[in-house]
Amino acid sequence: MDYTQRMIALLGRVRKQMNGAVAESMATHNQKYGLNYGVSIATLREIVADEPQDYGFAKYLYQQQVRELKLCACHIADAKQLDTHEFPFWSRGIANAELAEELAFALLSKIYDINSLMGVWSTESNEMIAYAALMAASRNDRTTSEVAFIAAEKAVKANPNSVYIANGVVALMCYVASRDKSVKVGIPTLLEHMPDCPTKAKIAEELEWQLEYV
Repeated sequence: MDYTQRMIALLGRVRKQMNGAVAESMATHNQKYGLNYGVSIATLREIVADEPQDYGFAKYLYQQQVRELKLCACHIADAKQLDTHEFPFWSRGIANAELAEELAFALLSKIYDINSLMGVWSTESNEMIAYAALMAASRNDRTTSEVAFIAAEKAVKANPNSVYIANGVVALMCYVASRDKSVKVGIPTLLEHMPDCPTKAKIAEELEWQLEYV
């Protein structure tokens, strides 16, 4: 089957699980897509579990204006084929927090060039792109503490009024601190380098108690 035929087959499985009430609720909360069948993330993960990894097919799905196909693409893509040249393609499709989080969880958290991704995406004034990078780095084994600190500072400077960036930075700091206890010592200095803004205030508030459990 070609990509179109495979997409139609996949979409048929998705439509069997459609939930109009959920789709309407998501639209109300600004999780907007061209077409949305309201299928839960958990169900979509089950649907794509049997799909073979295929980077080309994943890119084809990601370009469709259908929520479920975009989310499935995050799981079908082979992380080994995503290098720095492919970063712009995936960033252009990040339309909302749901997609940013699933892309981070299913694909970006597994890529080799995670530090390069943080370096590029953390400077984005589009908070969803920077958020995706921070959340991906908070799960990636190749994330380095040094780059994480730089990315966190840049993300806050680029997005001084973002709850999403605050949550992403907190997740990232807790992750690197869990792997290297000495990281905690450098966090006060990191906060000092950040501009005074709502994002920084939220980060400081959350890290004050969350780091106690790391």
